[in-house]
Amino acid sequence: MSSVPDELLYSEEHLWVGWTDDEVTIGLTQYGQQELGETIFVELPALDEKFSRLDVFGTIEAEEAVSELFAPIGGVVVDINLLLAKDPTLVNSDPYGEGWLLRLRPTSLAERDELLGPEEYREHTGD
Repeated sequence: MSSVPDELLYSEEHLWVGWTDDEVTIGLTQYGQQELGETIFVELPALDEKFSRLDVFGTIEAEEAVSELFAPIGGVVVDINLLLAKDPTLVNSDPYGEGWLLRLRPTSLAERDELLGPEEYREHTGD
């Protein structure tokens, strides 16, 4: 499997976005998690919190760094991945599956156009 799945969109801040009709799922890309190293803690927002595009919505702590997570699109939090509280390494072992971070109900469909397609993201990372 490619480290950049074709069915997703991407932010320059190394988050992936899985878009459905009325919500998006967001996670850290394979490239992003490799750059950070093994994840030891993930702080995510509460349900119903609202974010604008590029607002900080949480942090991810790895063995050697703590990084802020920037919302690739604006929206309202409808779900968070509770599995990460018990096993934050899911971000590393399954970044495009069980390691997802949160789900938002987007506030602007036009923000989809601000995201990178898979080919653009590959160019961005040199993958």
